[in-house]
Amino acid sequence: MPLSPYLHFAGRCAEAHEFYKQALNAQVAFKLTFGEMPKPDSEEGCPSGMQFPPDAIAHSSVMIAGSHIMMSDGMTGSVSHSGFTLSLETQDVNEGKRWFDALTPGGNIEMDWQETFWAHGFGKIVDKFGIPWMVNVAKQPQ
Repeated sequence: MPLSPYLHFAGRCAEAHEFYKQALNAQVAFKLTFGEMPKPDSEEGCPSGMQFPPDAIAHSSVMIAGSHIMMSDGMTGSVSHSGFTLSLETQDVNEGKRWFDALTPGGNIEMDWQETFWAHGFGKIVDKFGIPWMVNVAKQPQ
C-alpha cells in the first residue's frame, strides 16, 4: 500500500490544483467538493460539524511525477506546513530545472538550483502555498 501525503490549503486547494498542473504537469485524479457531500444531518454526512463553502474541496487526489498527493480545503484557520519536505526526483536535468523554476513564482528559494557532490542538479523551494520542495537529479554511483 502506498504512502500519500495529505496537504491542507485552507481555501486555496483549487488554486493549488491549477498551479501544480502548470508547474508539474499534475493531474487531478479525484475531487470532491463539500457541496457534493451528503448533508451533515444525514446518516452518510460528515459528523465534524464544520462548515465550508460548497465549492471548497473536501478531498482530492493529485498525481505528480507518478505519486499521489492528497489535498483538501478541509481545515479552518491558518495552515502551517512544517516538519516535512516533498521531494521530486528525476534523471533528466532539464526536467528537474524546469520543475524547480516552475515552483518558484511567489515562493521562497531556500537553495538555488545547482550541481552538488550527489546531484547533477538540486534545489530547495517553499512554494507560494508554503509547501516545501526539494528537486533532485541524483548522480548515479560509479
